[in-house]
Amino acid sequence: MNDQEYDVVIVGAGISGAIVAKTLSQAGYSVLILEAGLDAGMVLEGQAARDVYQGYVNTYYQQLAKVPNAPYPNLPAAPSPNVLDLSQINGTTPNTNGYLVQAGPLPFPSDYARTPGGTTLHWLGTCLRMLPNDFRMKTQYGVGMDWPISYEELRPYYEMGEREIGVSGEVAAQRYPNTGKDFFGKDYVFPMHQIPASYLDQQFGKRVKGMSVAVAGKPVKVDVITTPQGRNSTPNRSYNRSTPYWDAESQKLRTESTTESYEPVGSVWDPYTGQRCEGNASCVPICPVQAKYNALKTLKSSRRENVKILTQAVASKVEIDPASGKVIAITYKHYHQPNSPEYTIGMARGRIYVLAAHSVENAKLLLASGIANSSDQVGRNLMDHAVMLTWGLMPQPIYAYRGPGSTSNIPVFRDGNFRAQHAAFIVPIDNWGWAWPAFSPNSDLAHAVNQMNLFGGALRKHLEELLPRQMLLHFECEQLPEPTNRITLDPQYVDLLGNYRPVIHYNASDYLRAAFAVAKGISDQMFARVGVQDYTQYNPTDSNYVTYNNVGYSYQGAGHLVGTHRMGSTPHNSVVNREQRTWDHPNLFLVGCGNMTTLGTSNPTLTLSALTFWAAENIIKELQQVPVVTAA
Repeated sequence: MNDQEYDVVIVGAGISGAIVAKTLSQAGYSVLILEAGLDAGMVLEGQAARDVYQGYVNTYYQQLAKVPNAPYPNLPAAPSPNVLDLSQINGTTPNTNGYLVQAGPLPFPSDYARTPGGTTLHWLGTCLRMLPNDFRMKTQYGVGMDWPISYEELRPYYEMGEREIGVSGEVAAQRYPNTGKDFFGKDYVFPMHQIPASYLDQQFGKRVKGMSVAVAGKPVKVDVITTPQGRNSTPNRSYNRSTPYWDAESQKLRTESTTESYEPVGSVWDPYTGQRCEGNASCVPICPVQAKYNALKTLKSSRRENVKILTQAVASKVEIDPASGKVIAITYKHYHQPNSPEYTIGMARGRIYVLAAHSVENAKLLLASGIANSSDQVGRNLMDHAVMLTWGLMPQPIYAYRGPGSTSNIPVFRDGNFRAQHAAFIVPIDNWGWAWPAFSPNSDLAHAVNQMNLFGGALRKHLEELLPRQMLLHFECEQLPEPTNRITLDPQYVDLLGNYRPVIHYNASDYLRAAFAVAKGISDQMFARVGVQDYTQYNPTDSNYVTYNNVGYSYQGAGHLVGTHRMGSTPHNSVVNREQRTWDHPNLFLVGCGNMTTLGTSNPTLTLSALTFWAAENIIKELQQVPVVTAA
């Protein structure tokens, strides 16, 4: 199958693969995308594309547990992890309940989606840039590792990512620690105005704004700001950047100024659907109208005659020429049916190869192929934001579920000298009541009926008094790159097609656990200030329960998986160089969160977008060294 040779072969049709495909196809290069999932409207048009997506929405309605992957098919031939598969790890025996093999000692409670559009189908949409000190953790705080690139170098590519995603926000409202007025650059604005802060955020925010809390023995003044988001709002008429394009003279991607205002990108089946956020609170796991960005939009806007997309194609091995060290093909298994072990072997050939599957899937494919690992860093340094939740009852109704899942955050703990001792964290104010920690409102109803013996009018009155007052804070703590937090392979754990399942080794360091203790103390102070009746409980029997200084906390996963093939300054400490090219194979590029050297406190999607535009620029430079294979 697929005897044609392409300029570039890409594995994965998520946001990073889509950005590479769009950028290169618009520059005139031929692209083949291998995608493990089923077609999800990226090839289908109009009504057919709508029907596929509406099927996801209908599945979501029917699911009792509204977890991130609830709307999407979990394919035996190309399975995805699910947070519902998590259970206690028993000593040295791995938990094999789900696609991820949990080897412990602690469970890794995050997931991702193997489908066209990738995890952007179920992401929240938060679009925060990393802070300058996040790129120089070793130099600044003596922990982690420095990036081989700086924030200042990446800033124009952040702008490209914000243009591609269509970010809503107000630059003037973004107040971050240890950043100057030039953080965004002179006169920069986001493509669209901010999503308004929810009533919940406004009520909580005005009560904590300006109060001081203690961090590492020093007072820190609390500030509440609106959060930039990848969802459609009112276009900002002052925004004048055009879509990124290749400038041959400067050998760089550029965004030229234009008099045309930004227009929100609607759904993939109808440009007039989803042009504005409708306030649905189901951003995770699905936006019913696609007002929230997903990578299918980027694929739709590529130069389609230059892009071939092959779905149901699971990359299984990267083939290397031992003499040159170059990649010569990617072997893939094209499965016939999602529930069948039958498949056809194919070989995808190109001049440049790009792995854009996912930080876990990229590492798995590299390990399965036995390549790009002279540094022994492939699969290592797995990081996620460990989320510690606190919850309680406000003294008056604040009405959760009005608007997107989160519209504001507390940013003041994102950076500071305390990072030499414990992790930094951001504090999103969540708009989902107690759904995440306590499975509300289902658990509230069950308790009222089964334990309180309420029914009829008394039951309605109880729920009407309880549910509108539920408050949830979300402390999203960074992890450092640690080589023992990693992905390995074991031949006894394979999926339906005989491909490896990832084996996850995971733990929480004292650096991270110390942040839990600090965060809980901050939560206690804010709850006392606002008059929140604290209902936070961490159960010692939970598999995700940890202790620090003999005090227990429970953590959740954020789904922000980074670091498994990190970039660095030498081939001895990293898998890719600053160009996003593997040290070991000159025509193999890796893109996505796996390249991130450290995690910081921002959701990683915007950073991976910036890095992917950076990578696309370097790929074009490489392609220009030899004649083009196929051009439009």
